[in-house]
Amino acid sequence: MITLSAIVELMYDRFDVARVLVIAPKLVAETVWAEEAAKWDHTRHLRISKVLGSAQERVAALRRPADIYVINRENVPWLVERVGAKWPFDMVVVDELSSFKSPKTKRFRALRRVRPLIKRIVGLTGTPAPNGLIDLWSQIYLLDQGERLGKTLTSYRDRFFKPGRRNGHIVYEWIPKPGAEERIYELLSDLCVSMSAEDWLELPERVDVEVPVVLDAEAMMKYKQLEKDLLLPLEGDVVTADTAGVLTNKLLQLANGAVYDTARGVHEIHDAKLDALEELIEQAQGKPLLVFYAYQHDLERIKRRFPWAATMDEPGVVERWNRREVPLLLAHPASAGHGLNLQEGGNHIVWFGLTWSLELYEQANARLHRQGQTERVIVHHLVAKGTVDENVMGALARKEATQDALLEAVKARLQLYRAA
Repeated sequence: MITLSAIVELMYDRFDVARVLVIAPKLVAETVWAEEAAKWDHTRHLRISKVLGSAQERVAALRRPADIYVINRENVPWLVERVGAKWPFDMVVVDELSSFKSPKTKRFRALRRVRPLIKRIVGLTGTPAPNGLIDLWSQIYLLDQGERLGKTLTSYRDRFFKPGRRNGHIVYEWIPKPGAEERIYELLSDLCVSMSAEDWLELPERVDVEVPVVLDAEAMMKYKQLEKDLLLPLEGDVVTADTAGVLTNKLLQLANGAVYDTARGVHEIHDAKLDALEELIEQAQGKPLLVFYAYQHDLERIKRRFPWAATMDEPGVVERWNRREVPLLLAHPASAGHGLNLQEGGNHIVWFGLTWSLELYEQANARLHRQGQTERVIVHHLVAKGTVDENVMGALARKEATQDALLEAVKARLQLYRAA
């Protein structure tokens, strides 16, 4: 809303900008910007064109007279390739700037190419440095073209960081040098405005609930065997982020109830979490539940058990949810974790499958625990006892669910097997 208000002033009071491009996650591009503008007297006159859909539909949307053109971030390379040096937007808003944190992505490279043609640029994010300050470089580069943190990621790293964990020439962690954090903040102080919701907004209480899920003996035996089979080959080897990620990914799948084989076939192991979810639905007594799943087979099994559940890809589902017409909404945190306003539709979240990403976790919970929420938000976590779920839950509770926490969890499990 702050950004839309600024656009109105720049466009109609100062005559400083004429065409604005908003880059956003797909679901946010489809719904949030147009809906938010329509809510307020001083912004509802803005003409918004959604550059979405097929290539033909996107071209038609670009040709349509409008004040704001909204595009999903995956289509930024297409847009840059199409318009090139004839870049028509004098202002660009990047909604969820942290999705440009990797300088290797096509979206970053495309936007970097036309950055000199952009007169004014704004980046919005609630998680600017999800994996540490190293993530800031590419985001800030898009804002100031390297003026503050340097023209390259290498120069930024050399100036402010030293290598941490590494395997040969491969560095897995960059540690800020003494005083680097304060110096980075100082450099960005004239460019960035940071607001914490707690500083200006009184939100209803958020309550985190851990729901223990007990696997039956056969399922637990299969889990232990899989864990052993995955860990033992690591004896004597260095545990890397890649190997730890593959290992915990398999174990998290089994904790949820099913695993993929090498051919992407699904092997169903247990229904313990489905049973736990059914109990939560009954306890909710008709109140809507927003359920975050981790894997496609999670979604398929939940839909099979609860065929009346809605998914985020259904047309108009966000509007129906906010009208409280959807009793069970299934979402993946990567696709629904940023920018969506879902606070009017309910106050209960269920994590069917947990995530190691603290950024995704916090952003997903903020879909309900945000401005406009009038009820206490309850976040239920289905935690399979005796599994890696407990490690993830502990890391999330300590707000350290990152690559480091993942590696430490795997090393701890490996030590147990070595001791045995």
